[in-house]
Amino acid sequence: MGTGARPFVPARSLTNGGAPGGPDPGVPVPAVRFDQKNEAFKRRHWDAGLTSPGRRTLYEDVVFGDRVGYRKLDYAFRNASWHLEWSSAFGNDQGNSGLYAWDGMPEKVRAYAESGGKVEESPAEMSRLLKKVARFLGADKVGIAEVHPNWVYSHEFNLKTKEHYPIELPEGCDTAIVLAVAMDYDVMRSSPSAAAGAATGLGYSRMAFAASNVAAFIRQLGYRAVPSGNDTALSVPLALAAGLGDWSRMGLLVTPEFGPRVRLCKVFTDLPLVPDRYEPLGVVEFCGDCETCAQHCPSQALPLGGVTEQGPNISSHSGVRKWYIDAVKCHNFWLRNATDCSVCIRVCPFNKPAGGLHDLVRGAIHRTTLLNRLFVRFDRLLGYDKRVPAQRFWSG
Repeated sequence: MGTGARPFVPARSLTNGGAPGGPDPGVPVPAVRFDQKNEAFKRRHWDAGLTSPGRRTLYEDVVFGDRVGYRKLDYAFRNASWHLEWSSAFGNDQGNSGLYAWDGMPEKVRAYAESGGKVEESPAEMSRLLKKVARFLGADKVGIAEVHPNWVYSHEFNLKTKEHYPIELPEGCDTAIVLAVAMDYDVMRSSPSAAAGAATGLGYSRMAFAASNVAAFIRQLGYRAVPSGNDTALSVPLALAAGLGDWSRMGLLVTPEFGPRVRLCKVFTDLPLVPDRYEPLGVVEFCGDCETCAQHCPSQALPLGGVTEQGPNISSHSGVRKWYIDAVKCHNFWLRNATDCSVCIRVCPFNKPAGGLHDLVRGAIHRTTLLNRLFVRFDRLLGYDKRVPAQRFWSG
């Protein structure tokens, strides 16, 4: 690309054009809702056409290695980081359960919630207060978005019961508080090791902690709150509409502070709030000139070249001009690797801790495309796309 074009638009005219009460017109709305049954992770449980190369599952066929990063010690570290999600949240298995339950509160605080009526502030003031509380309760970034119905999944596929059923948010819960939690920079640099998987797992556990707590706060104010992890709705379009960052070649949100090194969760509510707006950061143009993530992807699941309107298989939510990942190829590598993979995040030039030079480069990318290729070249010369052995984390 390198032309300054921003191709992330609907293949057909599907937005409401920014009409009052609708989503940000800078964020695309697909023609149809996505059935979560077609996620690559869910398809393994029902699609006989998908085989599991090398191993049947990630978690039942346990094999430890001698190499640092794949030892029992490393898997214990990874699994401990997932503990809250796996034991209490269940957001990857099913919605409306555990810490992501759509209703309810502890009996000892029910009297507080039911007394005194609803807390009423102006939407602007409540938005300010809510963001302050959300950051205190575990979010690194917070934004507010109006929810388009087509960002909500049409159906859920419940991994616990193997049931497939439609999803609808409660009437009136058409505002989303989108929360981003940052993942550890240092340990993730050893991706795709099991040790690096601890950064992902802790991200998911922190997602459940933050979303559940924010929902509890809103319920105490007298309003409805539906916490959500990977379930219920598409996280990236909501995060874009909430002003948290830009989209990218790898399909992930890229934030100005942490790059793609974040996990996303959300809380849907009927609490009156003021939505934020999508703010392009120059990431799209940079991705057109970069391709580092695609070149380093172990499974070749990320696309080179320009955007398209059609993804490679039914695990793609096609109909929008963008870069489509091949989630089946990605998950096949996870199975061969016996743990997850974050190589695309690790090698992304936006995956840098805050610092004078890094912040200066990010600012330049936001203002001009002229230096993009030079920045990519220097990023590789300085070795930021190189894997750091897991031993460095353990020895540090």
